[in-house]
This record gives sequence, structure tokens and C-alpha cells, in this order.
Amino acid sequence: MTDTFTAADVRAAAAAIAGAVVRTKTAPSLTLSRLTGAQVFVKFENHQFTASFKERGALNRMLALTADERARGVVAMSAGNHAQGVACHAQRLEIAATIVMPRDTPNIKVRHTMDFGARVVLHGATLAEASAHAHALAAERGAVFIHPYDDPLVAAGQGTVGLEMLADVPDLEVLVVPIGGGGLIAGVATAAKDANPDIQVIGVQTRRYPGMVQALGGGEPAAGGGTIAEGIAVKEPGAMTRRVVADLVDHIALVDEPRIEQAICLYLMIEKTVAEGAGAAALAAVLDDPDRFRGRKVGLVLSGGNIDQRLLATVLMRDLVRQGRMARLRVTVSDTPGELAHVTRIIGEGGGNIVDVAHLRAFSHAPAKSAEVDFALETRDADQMEAIVTALTQAGYPVSRA
Repeated sequence: MTDTFTAADVRAAAAAIAGAVVRTKTAPSLTLSRLTGAQVFVKFENHQFTASFKERGALNRMLALTADERARGVVAMSAGNHAQGVACHAQRLEIAATIVMPRDTPNIKVRHTMDFGARVVLHGATLAEASAHAHALAAERGAVFIHPYDDPLVAAGQGTVGLEMLADVPDLEVLVVPIGGGGLIAGVATAAKDANPDIQVIGVQTRRYPGMVQALGGGEPAAGGGTIAEGIAVKEPGAMTRRVVADLVDHIALVDEPRIEQAICLYLMIEKTVAEGAGAAALAAVLDDPDRFRGRKVGLVLSGGNIDQRLLATVLMRDLVRQGRMARLRVTVSDTPGELAHVTRIIGEGGGNIVDVAHLRAFSHAPAKSAEVDFALETRDADQMEAIVTALTQAGYPVSRA
């Protein structure tokens, strides 16, 4: 196998996987267009059966296996979407699959991978440790290792995302694509630049994991920490993919965690669709730098929708706080009968919804004959919240943001 691929390989991949993966829609978003000033088109790869683009490349790679290789089985390393893509299509093709995942991989991802019939091995505290073990297993069993990104057939399969986008909207001016290891953007850029050399391809990484930016700049990988975009939290991108990115990608944007959270919420509230952190990264980049995209036809790759339910709930609640629609107010009251009822009446008359309340006495710093009451309030907007604070203050109740 060569260590490169061409647009012809992407077209061949499209023919090979046709009918076995979902041809997801590329749809305009009028509301996101109004918010950003660009003409926004979204590629909904979260509508794949495994809720991620990853199955495109995994399938294209496995279709190229010889009969002997199929009999020996495949091994992959992944903490999520690649694992499910390999497991899903290995099951369909009747190929034995072993997936090595780090020990702290969320149970839901482990369970979904096992549901596709794969053997899951939990090993190592990091992706690097899991990867080393996966390579060792593949060598020991004579199985084929399916790399998540640094493989020409995998990248060519991912590039079918770009082919479909340009088939649906031929006059797109910019494609915005998340970057982890680089397989998706390498494939998309190869297909897009072949179809239209003038199209701009912009990559997006989380600022906590700028692996591709560092690799192209000649620096040592220096990344880490928690990120909601774990799907692109790759410290060191592929050798093949970085060459393609260096040749064909016009710019790489770095985005912070709050902007990614905002993008997740906008997809849910506006498009009524679930995006994982990595899947929302392209929209986050447009929100973060609107001048770059204003007035242009912009295609966003929503690459996946596998996000933990509790994490999604937390992101939504944090967004309400950022908008000023939810706040925790600490109100000091006289510790006498009727005071709490008076405060709640003021809040109710102001249109506030009390989500939670805690009456503090022993743990209060107020005078002994007073008490502090913490209210978690929800309002329609920040102005209504401020009006309630003003009403409480004017009624003689000191208020602070807790």
C-alpha cells in the first residue's frame, strides 16, 4: 500500500461504500446564516448509523482486505467513533474485530462497540498506551490494524464527505472541517481542491490540542487537559495527513471550550440536532471569527453526534448561565416567620422560576438573627433577572451572585 492517495481514490471510495453508509444531507441553515453573516450549509454526518463520519473510512479500508486478511480479522484502537465504525462494518462483512480502548473510556462507548459484536479490550491509561497494545495484538494474531486516520484508504473514505457536499452545493466557497489526526480534512481537502482549486479549506482544532498546528510549525507536541471535543483531542497527527494538510489546507483555526459549548447548544436549539464537541468545532470557528466568513457560502462538517447525555445536560445548563437566563442569588433575610415567603413572592411577581432553594443558617456569615438563602433562578433573559435583583434590593434584602 502506498502512503498517499488522490482525488481518484476518493471517487473510488465513494463508489465502494455507496449504499453501505448513509448519504447524509447538506442543508442550508437560515438561522445560523443570520447569526454569523455567512451563508451556512451543514453536512449532517451525525445522521450516520454510528452517528459519525468515521465509518466511511473504516469501511473503505476493510473492503480492500484480501480473503486471507479478512479471515485473520482486524484490530483497531479508538476511544469512540472509529471503534464503532470498524465494529459496525466488520460485523456486516463477517470479519472478526478486536477494539482496544483506554481503561477510562465511557461505558456507553464500550457498550455500543460491543453491541456490534466486536471484542473490546480495555488497556492503558492513554490512547498511546492503547495504541501500542493494539499494534502488539495485531502482530501477535496476524490481524490487520485499521488506523483511525493515517491510512490512505481511510482518508480517501473520509474524503467522500467533501464529494457529497460539493455535489449538493457546487458553489461553496469555504469548507470548515474539524482536525484530530487529520484523516477527515486530508480526504475532504483532496477531493475539494480537485473539484475547485479556488475553494478554501479551513481546519479547526481545540486550543488545548493544537497538534496539527504544532506539527506544521515544527514544534514538539504540547497538548493536554480536559476538553469537550475529545474526538479531536489528538496530540500527534498522522505523518501522511500532515503532508496533505500542509499542501492543501488554507488555514487552521483554534477555538476555546466555551465557544464549542455554544456551538453544541446552537445546533440543538436551532437545527434540533445533537452534535458532540468535535462535531460542533466547525461552527465554533465561524462564531469565533465571523469576519473571515461573512458574506461567503460556507460548508460546515458536523462530524459526529456521540455525546454523553449527562455532559450534554451540563452544557445546556451552562449555556443558560452564560446567557443570564439562569443565576444563583444569595439573599440575606431576617430569620423570622414569613420572611422566606415574602422573598419568594417578590421573585414570583418578577416572573422568576425558582429551580432550587437552600436555606443557610449554620453555614452563613450573616448575623446570628439573619439567614442566607440561595436561590437558583431561571428567567426569560438577563434583563428580567436583573429586574428581580433590583426588586429584592429595594425591598430591603441584600443580594449577591452566589
